[in-house]
Amino acid sequence: MEPLEHPQSVIVLDGLTLRRFAGEADLPELFAVIDESLEHLRPWMPWVAEHSRATTAEYLATRSEQWENGRDHAYAIVLDGAIVGACGLYRREDGPDDVREIGYWLRPSATGRGLVTRATAALVDQAFRLPGVEFVEIVHDAANHASGAVPARLGFTEHLRRPREVAAPAESGEELVWRLTRARCGASAVAAG
Repeated sequence: MEPLEHPQSVIVLDGLTLRRFAGEADLPELFAVIDESLEHLRPWMPWVAEHSRATTAEYLATRSEQWENGRDHAYAIVLDGAIVGACGLYRREDGPDDVREIGYWLRPSATGRGLVTRATAALVDQAFRLPGVEFVEIVHDAANHASGAVPARLGFTEHLRRPREVAAPAESGEELVWRLTRARCGASAVAAG
């Protein structure tokens, strides 16, 4: 695997594309996708409570700087030319430098087709191509079983459970952290190859 300074800006996955957000150009479509998905996202995503055209514009306006400083590599998930969700590879401000976290969401009409699993697998590959990354984590509320199914399918193991302040309506107050190590990912790739 060739090392990368940043993840690839565009990742093509046989009919599915992850692409770096294009700033203001993505505003109308991303806003509409979030707007259509509010009831689907509201139980688990605290930021939905603040959803507006202005907050979506602000989010997109900060993506370039976050990408360049290596803290947040956010992607539009694109299927058949349309944005159907978002995913990203993040470095938590309060976390160690050798850990990256993956987050994701989809519009309701795109769920149940393995899109997030494929996108997450691609982001795992990108993460382990970054210098110094030894661990990839997926963090979600313990009650969000749909989010937990993704790391389970990809060979992550439950790393820890910790209390967390409830920030969205369906949250249980317990956060589940799944972890995949570079060594385990390499072993899985060898076994699969």
